[in-house]
Amino acid sequence: MLTVIGILISYLIGSISFSILIAKWVKGIDIRNHGSGNAGATNTLRILGKGPAIAVFLLDIAKGVAAVMIGSLLASDDWTPVLCGLAAIAGHNWPIWFGFKGGKGIATTVGVIMSLALVPALIAGVIAIISIVITRFVSLGSLIFAALTPVFIWLMDKSMPLLWASLIICLFAFLRHRSNIVKLLQGNENKLGVRKG
Repeated sequence: MLTVIGILISYLIGSISFSILIAKWVKGIDIRNHGSGNAGATNTLRILGKGPAIAVFLLDIAKGVAAVMIGSLLASDDWTPVLCGLAAIAGHNWPIWFGFKGGKGIATTVGVIMSLALVPALIAGVIAIISIVITRFVSLGSLIFAALTPVFIWLMDKSMPLLWASLIICLFAFLRHRSNIVKLLQGNENKLGVRKG
């Protein structure tokens, strides 16, 4: 029962879309109607600038951390923190407060994975950041992070709940980035630093 309560709370926390709230507060707009249409930090950077984007990124990470902490406090098993983390990511992607139209969940994923498996997340994150610096494709870096995290968890941790969670997270990421994958293959994906109105 406590696990179910934790999952529900984590989903509701994940459903708080800070990019939508901050865009509404700063500029009076629904960020989903501008730029790439994604409710996340990268689109916030394009539309609102660095300050709001950093705030969105950190707050979205905090959602993932909070969900794992809730799971850890409610139960002592391995599965509850993992399931709560997945619920927060699902909430970010499909937020109940905003018509189930949210972001792509990468920042929240970072918070969840770093809370559950810090070293594998750091290694995958460094490789992802290097790819973004070289290519300026945030979507490519996000996909690299999602794909490499299960690999490093398998190599270094081998916790089955965590491995399964990382595989599900990877699937989430690739499903949410379908349009970006097409654009990357076609060579017309947006690069970091290019503002779109």
